[in-house]
Amino acid sequence: MEIKDFKENEKLTICVTGSLDSITSSDLEEFIRDNIEGINELILDFKELDYVSSAGLRVLLVTLKLMKTKGSIKIINVNESVNEVLTMTGFSNIIKIERA
Repeated sequence: MEIKDFKENEKLTICVTGSLDSITSSDLEEFIRDNIEGINELILDFKELDYVSSAGLRVLLVTLKLMKTKGSIKIINVNESVNEVLTMTGFSNIIKIERA
């Protein structure tokens, strides 16, 4: 997994490439925790994300809780297979998701 970020004032966009699974999810969680201070809009760009596991979904839940008091969160550029996982698990009901 590769993580790139773009910060503009209080908006942070995090681009995730590869797989978000039990091996890589802690890296994303740590990155978000380290960079979320002062952010009121968080965008997760999943354009290059190929796979998300239950460990990745846990990171999304943790991030959602962190952003609840800070501002908004949305996931953009979600491919069909990742969108299917997010929809089947109910994440599409709690996080704004924009398909690719």
